Amino acid sequence: MNASIIQEHLLQTIIFLSIFPPVKEFKLNVLLEEHCPGGVKVVVKEDSDVVLPCSLSTKENIVPGVFVWRKVAQKDDGLKEVFLYDGGIHYNNGRGGQSEEFKGRVSHFQDELKHGNASIIIRNTKISDSGVYTCGFPRLEPRQTFNIELVVEQVFKDRSGEIPTASPEPYIRTLKATADWDLLQCEVQRAAPKPKLEWQDSAGNTLPAEETWTSERGGSYYITLNTTVTKTDNYSCVVTQEEISHQTHAETFVHISGKECEDSSSKVAGWMIGGVVLGALIVVAVLALLVVTKVITIHCNKGSHQEEIV
Repeated sequence: MNASIIQEHLLQTIIFLSIFPPVKEFKLNVLLEEHCPGGVKVVVKEDSDVVLPCSLSTKENIVPGVFVWRKVAQKDDGLKEVFLYDGGIHYNNGRGGQSEEFKGRVSHFQDELKHGNASIIIRNTKISDSGVYTCGFPRLEPRQTFNIELVVEQVFKDRSGEIPTASPEPYIRTLKATADWDLLQCEVQRAAPKPKLEWQDSAGNTLPAEETWTSERGGSYYITLNTTVTKTDNYSCVVTQEEISHQTHAETFVHISGKECEDSSSKVAGWMIGGVVLGALIVVAVLALLVVTKVITIHCNKGSHQEEIV
């Protein structure tokens, strides 16, 4: 295939994608790769939908024709069947033979077949979808095959539900609180591979860690990370395991008052003492008032002699 035909094919692909955007956000890098001659390279984020472009430069009607998409498997596993269209029969309407990993995730553009467009959409891309794909027209003379490289970029997300050794959400506690600062601790248990811990403020800035403690038991890691904060803010402990693209976090709110806090036990004791003294004074005052108004008479006993005070 000469350079002019390749350039025309790439131009048609770009025009098609600008007219038909029925997929989630994706990034298309149109490159001629040495390891993917005569093809394009498509880059997309994990969990996104992606269009793999393939169209005839002649714009020949392929509604009654045949085209097949395969993925070049790694090692010696041969080719994986991605999508097959044969005169209106395909993998989504009764045709068998599709590789299990692509079932229910691949579709084509029915209305574009009359223009020679055999592009497909792969939904909810996975890291394992990365690789080289071929789009072939076996009944054309001469036969035509296009190569497309798909690169699915990893996205850090919480994978605790899919990977047993992924770190659970960390546990946060306040070790000490004063008027001017709080000492926070983040703890992770039973994580493998070894995670990276970071304290961050609400703006995403990484805070200096003051103390870490790490131990390994049976291949799992137990880690604590302390930091001191001096401002009122939301703080997060972020746990990352790059090898498995796993990330989780926990948050806590810290209020720095700037005022010394009284110990609650001292405050309670003060109230109790004050209450006793105040109560005694009230009793004395009431007794004095009753004596003055002669409502009561106080008798004093001194030995056998009794005096009456009026």
